[in-house]
This record gives sequence, structure tokens and C-alpha cells, in this order.
Amino acid sequence: MTLTPPKTPDHLRTPERRTADLFAAFVEREAPGVPLPGTSTARRFAALTALGRRDLSLARLAEGHLDAAAILHELGQPLPAPGERWGVWAARPPGPGTRAARSGGGWRISGGKPYCSGAHSCTHALVTADADDGYRLFAVSLDHPGAEPVPGTWPAIGMAGSDSLHMAFTDVPARAVGDAESYLTRPGFQHGGIGVAACWLGGAHAVAAPLYERAAAGRLNEHAAAHLGAVDVLLHTAETVLRRAGDDIDADPLDTREEARLRSLRVRALVEKVCTEVLDRVGRATGAGPLCHDERHARAVADLTVYVRQHHAEGNLAELGRSVTPDTATEEQ
Repeated sequence: MTLTPPKTPDHLRTPERRTADLFAAFVEREAPGVPLPGTSTARRFAALTALGRRDLSLARLAEGHLDAAAILHELGQPLPAPGERWGVWAARPPGPGTRAARSGGGWRISGGKPYCSGAHSCTHALVTADADDGYRLFAVSLDHPGAEPVPGTWPAIGMAGSDSLHMAFTDVPARAVGDAESYLTRPGFQHGGIGVAACWLGGAHAVAAPLYERAAAGRLNEHAAAHLGAVDVLLHTAETVLRRAGDDIDADPLDTREEARLRSLRVRALVEKVCTEVLDRVGRATGAGPLCHDERHARAVADLTVYVRQHHAEGNLAELGRSVTPDTATEEQ
């Protein structure tokens, strides 16, 4: 007689395990219905925002899987098969990083890669590595014994559930995806950056939820009401800009007008500003109560604080400032 093991109560599961279960369910049930960039992109962004509103760590893993599918499609590769859960592991901080070398008719990669979200729950990943002919993208199956998460490398409180450990690769077989440098130069790289911002916006909605709930219960003083008015304007503005960005991508998915980078810089900067101000205003309006007594809110604040720092702040703003001319400043008005 085979007994089904009892389900572990949610409060006893680690954040990584809870998120991994949510991620597996998303890939099986929801991911096939999310459009690729260039076709109903505004609906894609709305789906990512809804995921961020539900759980930012889930959104991080789901966005990685959806981005992997978009990259594979754009570079002429097969889409993920049923049951596969993909990540895109492309962080490139200073240091030795990952290297790729040709081996027979294929490639092998070795070295370390930080910030590998879904390190334990992904079955496959698109991994960037330096090769003799340039910076390349590779598809890697993570069941190889040479692909190992490094314990203790993601001690974060915020985004704890994203399981973003360092990965150590030792002579792991890899399949080249696209040509050298094509990962960064393809139009979809910029489209995908806006998808990340859509997740951030979902996190801002989650942070704002207690303030809206107080309004519904009639428990707002004048100062809190003013903060809620400002928060509502911010969230509505960001949603409108994301919809417009999605429509513009659909109108020019291959970026023949060469507007994708400027669009991405503007949208990501706006959404980062919205998230930062929402975090501040909600905290000022509600005080310490929700942070101390509402676990979901406290986690949403911690998660968004970490995740939105994927934006490069003044570095991106400086690039935007150098890119704007009197012509480009009004071209999208």
C-alpha cells in the first residue's frame, strides 16, 4: 500500500519552497497563455504586473521563464518543453565570471554566476559567458552534476523566496543560443527590461494594498487620504505608460525605428520612481503597524526594496540624459 505523504503546512515551508511550488504551478497552468513580446505586449506586461502584485519572488521566477521563452523564440530556438522551468542568468559583475570553451561540436562552460534566481527550482537556464569570440548566451540543462548552487550565497530577507543563489559551473555541456553578442544586441533585450519593470509595478500595488484597505474601511485621516491620492496617481500613471510601451513595441517589434533603448530607459526610470515614492508614502501614511503586524505587507515592502534596485539608478538616468536631444525629448508626446 502506497501512502501519500502529508502536505507540509504553508507556515512550515521555507520561502524558497513556497515560491518553487507557486512557480511550478504557474509554468504548468498560466505561462502558455502569456503572449510573446511583439504580440499583445501590453497584455504580457499586465500579466507580469499581476504576478508582482501576487508575490514578487514568484514574479521574478515567472518573468525569467517567460523571458527565456521570448529569447529562444527571437533567436530561432525551440521553446521550453512541457515540464521545463527556465531561468535567464545573465548577471555580469566585476570578477572572473563564467567562461565558455568549444568542445567537439559543442560548448562547455565553467566558472561562477551570481544572482541565479530559481537556483533549485529551474530545470534549465540561459546562461551568459565570455568566449574567445565574444559574450555569448548558452542553454544549459541543470541536471548535470557540474551545475551546483552555492549554499549561503543568498541570505537576503527581501526576495528570499527567489532563491537567487550563486551557481558554480564545472565543465557543463552547453548549447550556443544565437551568435556572439546577439543576446545584448537583439531588440527583445530592451523589451524584456520593461517586463521587469512591470513586475516592480505589481510589487508597488502590493505595498499600497493596506492603504486602499483603510480607505475602504473608512479609516483614513486627512494626511493618509492625501498620501493615497498621490499613490493612486502614481500607480495609474505607471500602468498607462506600460500599456503605451506595449502598444509601441507591437507597432515596431524589430525596432526598425531604433527607439527601444530610449523607451526602456524612460519606462524603467518612471516605474522605479513610482515604486520608491509608493514605498515612502505608504509608510508615512500607515506608520509601523502594518510593517510589524501584517506579514504579507512586511514581506512586500522588503521584496520591493530589493527587487527595484535592479534598476541602476543614476547610472541609467545619466545614460538617458546623454541620449535625449531636443528632437527625442518630444518625439513620443
